[in-house]
Amino acid sequence: MYVVLLVLAIPFLLLCMLVGTRDPLVAIGKGTMRLSRRILDIPLDVRGLESVDAGQPLVFMANHLSFLDGPLLIMLIPHPVRVIMKKSLGRIPILGLGMRFVGFLTVDRKGAREGMARIELAARLMKEKGYSFLLFPEGTRSPDGRLGPLRRGGFFLALEGGAPIVPIAIRGTYEMMPRGRWYVGKGRIGVDFLESIPVRDYTVETMPALMDRVGSAIRDSLEKGDA
Repeated sequence: MYVVLLVLAIPFLLLCMLVGTRDPLVAIGKGTMRLSRRILDIPLDVRGLESVDAGQPLVFMANHLSFLDGPLLIMLIPHPVRVIMKKSLGRIPILGLGMRFVGFLTVDRKGAREGMARIELAARLMKEKGYSFLLFPEGTRSPDGRLGPLRRGGFFLALEGGAPIVPIAIRGTYEMMPRGRWYVGKGRIGVDFLESIPVRDYTVETMPALMDRVGSAIRDSLEKGDA
C-alpha cells in the first residue's frame, strides 16, 4: 500500500518543488496517514489534544516505542510540525526527499557538531516560520517498551527557541509493532498530550531538572495508563 502511495505522490511532490510550496505536501502526508489508520482499523484513544496551544511554536517530546509513532503523531498534532530524525530516514527513496523538502531535518547522532548546527537551524525555523518540532528524546525506539534515558538535543532546541515543551505519552504501539518487526499487529493505541512545560525559567545549567520534569511527566502518564 505504501509503495503505491509513494509512486502516486511523485508528480505532486515534483509540482510542489517546482512552485516552492510545502504546506499542501504536509496536508497530503497527514491525509495519507489518516487513510492508512482507517485501512488498518487501528482503535485510537487521544487525550489532552484540545489543550495544546496552536498559537505558538512548541517542542513536542514523546516516548518512542515503534516505527508507528512518528506517522501517528504527525497525523494528530495540529501544528505545522516538523521532525528532527536520524539521517538514514532521509535516504528513503521519494519519502526522504519529500520530508527534507517540507523542512524535516536529518542528523547523524554520532556527530555532536552537526547535531548542534541542526538544533540552531531548527530554532531559527521556529522563530522565522513558526514551525513546531516533534522529537523522540530517547533517540531510538525502546527495546522493551519502557521509557529510556533522555538525550539533551531536544532540550537545547526548546531553550534556544524559547518554546514550551509538550510531553507526549504513547501506549500500545510497542505491542503492535516492536523494534525489529516489519508488519503491524492488532492492538489499541493511546496517546496522552500532557500539560506544556514553559522553559523560560531554565538555562543550560539547570537543563537536567527540565529533563527530569519531562521524563517524569511521560513516565507518570504511562504508569497511570497501565494501571
